[in-house]
Amino acid sequence: MRIRYLSLTNFRNYSRLELTLPDRPLLLHGANAQGKTSLLEAVYLLATGSSPLTSVDRQLLRWQTGREALSYTRVWAEVERSDGIQELEVVIEKQPLANGTERMQKTIRLNRVRKRRADLAGKLNVVLFMPQDMDIIAGSPSRRRRYLDETLCQVDAAYARAVARYADVLRQRNATLRHLRDAAGDRRQLAPFEETLAHEGALIATRRHDVVAALSARAGRIHRDLTGRLEWLRLTYVSNFDPETATTSADQLGLGLDVQQRQDAVATNEDLVAAYRRALEARRPEEIARGMTLVGPHRDELRFVCGSPSQGTHAVDLGTFGSRGQQRTAVLALKLAQMEWMRDQTQETPVLLLDEVLAELDASRRRYLLDRVDGVEQALLTATDPAMFSPEFRARAAVWEVEAGVVTTS
Repeated sequence: MRIRYLSLTNFRNYSRLELTLPDRPLLLHGANAQGKTSLLEAVYLLATGSSPLTSVDRQLLRWQTGREALSYTRVWAEVERSDGIQELEVVIEKQPLANGTERMQKTIRLNRVRKRRADLAGKLNVVLFMPQDMDIIAGSPSRRRRYLDETLCQVDAAYARAVARYADVLRQRNATLRHLRDAAGDRRQLAPFEETLAHEGALIATRRHDVVAALSARAGRIHRDLTGRLEWLRLTYVSNFDPETATTSADQLGLGLDVQQRQDAVATNEDLVAAYRRALEARRPEEIARGMTLVGPHRDELRFVCGSPSQGTHAVDLGTFGSRGQQRTAVLALKLAQMEWMRDQTQETPVLLLDEVLAELDASRRRYLLDRVDGVEQALLTATDPAMFSPEFRARAAVWEVEAGVVTTS
């Protein structure tokens, strides 16, 4: 899997860009704020339908264009896969409304046919690694849930549809909870929302359990290599209720269990749907009082646990007690594990996007990462200083300069 051609129009600081990408690693270098990261962001947008840096689509428009009445941005690529060539396109345009306001309209096309965001699954798979990814471990639980969703949505269209449906119905149920709190009414009107949340929530939780188990096994092995077998790493998915009793106490899940033990304890899908439904019904009074849904995968957690063989069973939660060095190593292991997992799921090697990450790594981890770059079909890397890459790597890579939204090839 690789991108053969990339076209940007009015995207970030690019007025117009047309690039034929090389069939070898591409190193983009230049000063800060010149457009290096924006190129990777555009590729990620094509793969997932969203930006990794902002949830506000308006910010993707070139700022000069954003002031115009009919402004838009367009990202287009020709992607080569084992099953042929296809076109991917994302257009975001500002549309005026009759009441004098405006909205941003996003249109996704595959081979010039309009599609939904879920239809992007498997069309262009990418693994993006940037310094901000430290927040996957050190940031909020919502950041870790978003990481799982973005990873799964790239390869699983059913999961992508479930996440979208769940989010939509969750907003409706929360609005109904607030209405019942403020104006009273019949609580039975919550039942249709709960039925949907139970079914979609069961699918989401099950798929997350599966991917965390798979990533944990792969990341654990990579982490051992990165640390010279001095430390081990385990990923743990923590549900916010116990399927057996339909309670919401995370303590009852036994946070010391590893992923496989926890996964073995999960009931069948039908039982899980019933457990979600019971939990939602049981918590109705409290949820009405608070005006929000307290049960479901939108409140689940992903934990990164690290330890040393020399310290026996002692382990630490990296999000709370890990050093910056430990967190950085764990994120590197996670991203490389994600690349392996996506390849195994799709039989296509994802495009690897590395944004200024070598500056964050020591010499041994740089070598480890660059060795992996040689094993992928396509890799795009950015750096302010290309000298941090070895002469051998620069000799086998295409080295292009980015300045003020202009890419100079050589």
